[in-house]
Amino acid sequence: MTQKDYRVLLYYKYITIEDPVAFAEEHLALCKEIGLLGRILVGNEGINGTVSGTIEQTEAYMNHMKTDARFSDIMWKIDEAEGHTFKKMHVRPRREIVHLGLEDDINPLEITGDYLSPKEFMEQMQEDNTVIIDARNDYEYDLGHFRGAVRPDIENFRDLPAWMEAHKEDFADKKILTYCTGGIRCEKFSGWLKREGYGKSVGQLHGGIATYAKDPEVKGQLWDGQMFVFDRRRSVPINQVEHVVVGKDYFTGEPSERYTNCANPECHKLMLCEEKHEAFYMRSCSDECRRAPRNFFVEEHGWSKEQVEEQIAKIAEAQKSK
Repeated sequence: MTQKDYRVLLYYKYITIEDPVAFAEEHLALCKEIGLLGRILVGNEGINGTVSGTIEQTEAYMNHMKTDARFSDIMWKIDEAEGHTFKKMHVRPRREIVHLGLEDDINPLEITGDYLSPKEFMEQMQEDNTVIIDARNDYEYDLGHFRGAVRPDIENFRDLPAWMEAHKEDFADKKILTYCTGGIRCEKFSGWLKREGYGKSVGQLHGGIATYAKDPEVKGQLWDGQMFVFDRRRSVPINQVEHVVVGKDYFTGEPSERYTNCANPECHKLMLCEEKHEAFYMRSCSDECRRAPRNFFVEEHGWSKEQVEEQIAKIAEAQKSK
């Protein structure tokens, strides 16, 4: 297999950054000079980024970061890509680089779950009295997840503590394992679990799913579906041994691994939807969104109000016949 010309870097580091605003300004200039595109958040608690560029550009960026003692030991998650996976380059200062919605926030440098290598994580997933908690959002889980993992009913990471508190008894005597895309969310979430006394023990997948996928021993095993990513690709494969589709088309329930957004910009809901169903359902999650004052699907196709109502009637008939 030939090497692709572009790469995507996923990384984070919890480390004190004294002046995030000045750092963000200087870092944006650096990234633009190198030619990277992507999103980077900078806060007093550290840095969290995903960028794309050519092999030469990403190498230049990693080499630059290694010259700074604060970032010299970053665990880089590297994917090959056909081209840039972002449209622009943003480096933004934030109060937190990942938001768990706590009044008394977690500092992963002080408390966090036990780091587990991909092999250790795979082995412990199969042990008795162990529960695996997906620390990502529901739409990420729906595309792919570890076999047997718990799906918290949340749309945002900040809602996870409240969901856990409502189900605390379910985890009282369990060994808890948790995971996320690149590891950054688990650093805070696993620390919160330990601080609040959840389970007999708390372990986290070090480096996240992205690292698990690349490990030559585990080869992504026990993962079903694909991994959701926050760039143009939307999804990447994980399991190198077998591929099991777990995603279901929002409209028909058929197997699907293709995400699209609701055409109503006021909604913008992420939906798994096969291309063959997108036109029929007007790329809209509900009749309300199909009738929205501004619907991108309607605008793209130049439909009149009469055409919209005619199609909505067809959808209603199709749903009756299911």
